[in-house]
Amino acid sequence: MSETEELEAQILASIDKWLERDVRPHAAALELADEYPVDMVEQMKALGLFGATIGEDYGGLGLSATAYARIVSRISEVWMSLTGVFNTHLIAARAIERFGTEDQKLHWLPRMATGEIRAALGLTEPDAGTDLQGIKTRAEDQGDGTYKINGTKMWITNGLHGHVVALLVKTDPTTTPPHKGMSMFIAEKGEGFDVPRKLKKLGYRGVDTAELVFTDYIISKNNLIGGEEGHGFQHAMAGLELGRINVAARGVGVAKAALDESVKYAQIRKTFGKPIAEHQAIQLMLAEMACRYESGRALTENAAKAFDRGERVDMEAGMAKYVATEAALNNAMDAMRVHGGYGYSPDYPVERLYRDAPLLCIGEGTNEIQRIIIARQLIARNPA
Repeated sequence: MSETEELEAQILASIDKWLERDVRPHAAALELADEYPVDMVEQMKALGLFGATIGEDYGGLGLSATAYARIVSRISEVWMSLTGVFNTHLIAARAIERFGTEDQKLHWLPRMATGEIRAALGLTEPDAGTDLQGIKTRAEDQGDGTYKINGTKMWITNGLHGHVVALLVKTDPTTTPPHKGMSMFIAEKGEGFDVPRKLKKLGYRGVDTAELVFTDYIISKNNLIGGEEGHGFQHAMAGLELGRINVAARGVGVAKAALDESVKYAQIRKTFGKPIAEHQAIQLMLAEMACRYESGRALTENAAKAFDRGERVDMEAGMAKYVATEAALNNAMDAMRVHGGYGYSPDYPVERLYRDAPLLCIGEGTNEIQRIIIARQLIARNPA
C-alpha cells in the first residue's frame, strides 16, 4: 500500500468511527426537526473535512477527487445532508485556489481549510438555475476600487450559517455572449447582504438552504476572484465539475444505504412462513438495486480518477452524476417497496432516503442536462 493509499485508509477509518459514534444515533432526530448539526460541524472541522481538497500549502489535506468521492459516499450512507455543509464550501475554495491571486489564496484558504470560515456558492437565482447566463445580480464598478451589488440568490446551501459566499454576478450585462460579462466575488456578510429566510424542503434537511438578498452591497475589488472581470462563468463551471462528482458520490451512498437496508430487512421480515428474501419478486428487486449501485459507483470512480489525471471530465462527471443519482432515486423507491408499510414510517431510514434522493437528480445540473452534455461530448470526441 502506497503512502497516499495508507493516508486515505486512515481518514476513511476515522470517518467510519465518527459516523457510527456521533452521527448515526442522532441523524434521524436532527433531520426530522430540520435542526442544524452544530456539534457535527465542529467534529467535521476536527476531521479536516473543510480542507479535504484544499492544497497542503494552504493548510488543507490536499486529497484527490477519488479519495474525496469515497468520503462523500461513506457519509451519505448515514446522513447525506452533512456532505452539503462542506461540499459547497470546497467548490468555493477551489475557485479561489485555482483562479485567485496569491494574496487572495493566502488570505482566505488557510481559514477555510480549518472551517473557521465556511463558504456558500451563490449561483442560482429565482429565475436562473440551470441557465446561469440568465442571472440578473449586478455588480457596478464605483470607480473607487469598490463595486455595488444588487440582486437575489436562491437555494443557497450554507447561506444562513456560512460566513462568505462565492458570488456569481454580471459586471457587464451588455456583453455577448452573456458569460463573458460575468465575474465572481468573495462576498462577506455585512451591510447590504441579508439572509431573509431559510427555505423549507422535502428532504436534505438539517443543512441550511437560504435566500440571499443584496441591496446596494459594497464590496472591494480585492474580493474579485483573480482580480479581473469577465471570468466568473469559467470559475463556476470549473467548480461544478468537482461538484457533480460530489453529487454522484452522494447518489452512490444513498443507493448503497437503500440496498443495505433492504437486504437486511428482507431477511428479517417473514410472509407466508418464510423470509421475504426467499420470494422471487423481492430477489429480482434486490438484484436490480445491487446492479444500479455498482454501476453508479464504477462511473463515479472513473470520473474522479479522470479528474485527478487533469483530464476534461464534463462527460464522465455527467455520466456518473446521471447514473448514480438515478440509482439513488430508484433504489430508495424499491427499498420502500421491500419494507412495505414500515418504509413509509420515519422509524426506518428508508423514509428519509426516499425524501433525500430526488434532490440529487435536480442539483448541480438536472439529469436531463447531463444527458445533453453526454451526447454532445460523444459527438465532439468522435467526429465522423
